[in-house]
Amino acid sequence: MRIIAAALAAFLALPGVASADSFWELKPTGTDARLRGLSAVSGQVAWVSGSKGTVLRTTNGGRSWESVAPPGTSALEFRDIEAFDARNAVALSIGEGESSRIYRTSDGGKTWQESFRNTDPKAFYDCVAFFDRFRGLALSDPVDGKFRVLRTWDGGRSWHVDDTAGMPDALPGEFAFAASGQCVTTSGNHAWIATGGGAKARVLESRDGGRSWRASEVPLPSGAAAGVFAVAFKTPWRGVAIGGDYQKPTDPTPAFATYDGHGWQAGTKAPVGYRSGIAYRGNGLVAVGPSGTDVSEDGGSWQVADTGSFDTVDCAGHTCWASGEKGRVGRTGH
Repeated sequence: MRIIAAALAAFLALPGVASADSFWELKPTGTDARLRGLSAVSGQVAWVSGSKGTVLRTTNGGRSWESVAPPGTSALEFRDIEAFDARNAVALSIGEGESSRIYRTSDGGKTWQESFRNTDPKAFYDCVAFFDRFRGLALSDPVDGKFRVLRTWDGGRSWHVDDTAGMPDALPGEFAFAASGQCVTTSGNHAWIATGGGAKARVLESRDGGRSWRASEVPLPSGAAAGVFAVAFKTPWRGVAIGGDYQKPTDPTPAFATYDGHGWQAGTKAPVGYRSGIAYRGNGLVAVGPSGTDVSEDGGSWQVADTGSFDTVDCAGHTCWASGEKGRVGRTGH
C-alpha cells in the first residue's frame, strides 16, 4: 500500500495534477451534446466532437469554445476528430451507409471539405487515426468478413478503400466500438485496431503502415457489449488496451492489458469498471469511463482520481483533456 501511495503521490506531483477529488478542471462548453470525439493539441488548443453534429474548438485552454461544425450536419454523430493544430482537423461521423463521412478543415472550422462519404450499406465507420500530418487510417466494421480500412496520403483531403488481402478474417459478431475515437491508434509506422463483440477480444496490428495486419487475442472480457474499447501506445513496443462491458459499467472484472512488443498480458491490476478511453500522460496513464477516472503512475497500479463521467481522454505532454456526456469537458495540467 505504501508503494501504491508513493506512486500516486509522484503522479500527482507532476505539473498541474490536482488532488484525487479535483483531478479535472471542468471547462463548460455550452452544449448538452455527448462528446465522444476529442483531440488534444496542447494545453491551450483542443477539439471535441459528438452528437447533434457538434464540433467545438478552443484556443485558450477551454475558457471559451467556438462551434465550428460543418454546415448541414446536425443529424450526424461526429464520434472522432483528429487535429494537427488550431487550424487543421479531420472529423469522422459514424453510422450505416451515407451517415459515415469524413470532413476536413484547414482554417479552424470556418470552412470544411467533405472528403469521404460512404456509399456501401454494409460499411459502418468507427474511428480515424493518423501516423503523421499526411498518412492516416479510418476503420469500418467488417464488410464481407473482414474489417475495412480507408487510407489517406494527403492529410485527409482524399480517402481510398484499402485492399483487404492483408487483413485477417473477422470473428463471428466481431466489430469495433465507436465509443471514444480510440478503436484505432498509431505509433511510428505501426497501427492497432481494437475489437469486441465476438467470442474473443482482439487487437489487430500492422507494422507496415496499414498494408498488412495480424490478430492477437487480448485477455479482456468479450461479448455483444464487451471487448477492447480503446488502445494507446507510448512506442510501437509499449502499449495498453482497456474496455469491459458497457452494459455493466461498474463490473469489477479486470479489463486492462499491456503490450511489450511480443504479446498481450493481463494487467496485474486494473481500474474497477468499464473504461472506454485511455491515454499516456508522460510515463503514466489516465483512463476514463462513465463511472470515473483512474490514474496510474507506473502503468500497473491504479488509483481513482475522479468519479465524474467521461467517454474519452487525450493528452498533449502532461496536459490531458477528457470529454463525454452532456457537453462535459475537463482539463488537467498546463
